Amino acid sequence: MIKALIYTTKKTAKLATLMIAMCLLSFLLVSHSPIDPVQSYVGADSISVSAEQRDNIAAYWGLDQPKHVQFLNWAISVIHGELGTSLVYRSPVADVISDRFFMSFCLMMIAWVSSGLLGFFLGILAGIYKGKWIDKAVKAYCFVLASTPAFWLGLILLMLFSVWLGWLPVGLGAPAGKLAEEVTIAERLQHILLPALTLSILGISNVAMHTRQKLIEVLNSDFIRFAIANGATPFTLLWRHGLRNVMLPFVSLHFASFGELFGGTLIVEQIFSYPGLGQAVIRAGLGGDVPLLLGIVMFSGLFVFAGNLLADLVYTWIDPRMRKAELR
Repeated sequence: MIKALIYTTKKTAKLATLMIAMCLLSFLLVSHSPIDPVQSYVGADSISVSAEQRDNIAAYWGLDQPKHVQFLNWAISVIHGELGTSLVYRSPVADVISDRFFMSFCLMMIAWVSSGLLGFFLGILAGIYKGKWIDKAVKAYCFVLASTPAFWLGLILLMLFSVWLGWLPVGLGAPAGKLAEEVTIAERLQHILLPALTLSILGISNVAMHTRQKLIEVLNSDFIRFAIANGATPFTLLWRHGLRNVMLPFVSLHFASFGELFGGTLIVEQIFSYPGLGQAVIRAGLGGDVPLLLGIVMFSGLFVFAGNLLADLVYTWIDPRMRKAELR
């Protein structure tokens, strides 16, 4: 019980330190950028806005105060459960995040699950047939993907399936001009397919190559040679020895890719005009919207931290021996 309490305390302290560091760094970057938040707030009406009105707007949003005072005021509001109001969307930050989180979450989960399953399968296949044509094909595929930019692949898929073939919509998260309650699940799946496919294809290479290498190391180990000498079949070797030893590195790598997946989502959502958190981050950065940007930074940090914590729990389920090691 005491060990579990110590483990929980350490995790909580790490999360708090992570949140403070991320928010402080993000605030410093945004506050020292050349973007004027008041100008972004006024927009096209800047010509008709007088200097006095600009000062009133800055005072209303607290932009006339020193930078450290702005950050402290924001931190105090967060402690009281208030994330502030977005300058770009002119609505509470919590509402903006909640409205867009589900769209991004569906996109990331589809891409994360599909890339993990396909990458793990290709890695196992390449490891079993090391040196054969299957292994060479998988490696060539992964090497090409590892050097492919997300925006380039997204544009290629967009031109191929939307412009030339016309099979899928060009972008957005739903058909234009339709009310949210009128959009069917099939229509939402059509709009999410291309962004999810782009993220999935890019996420396969790391998982496949890592799984292949670990499986080759396991199959070349002494205990595998001993099992072969005792007459174990290839299927038995893979099922009883290979998969269990490869699963832990796979879980560690794939759950750690949450942060990378979130970063890739920013680019993909911008390419396909997908209404998720990625577009909100870009608009917040370009508009100097500090409350929204810091709110999404906090949310993304919690998301990645939750993924790593879930990986620790999966470790103990795959190998109970990890339970004692985690609680030390």
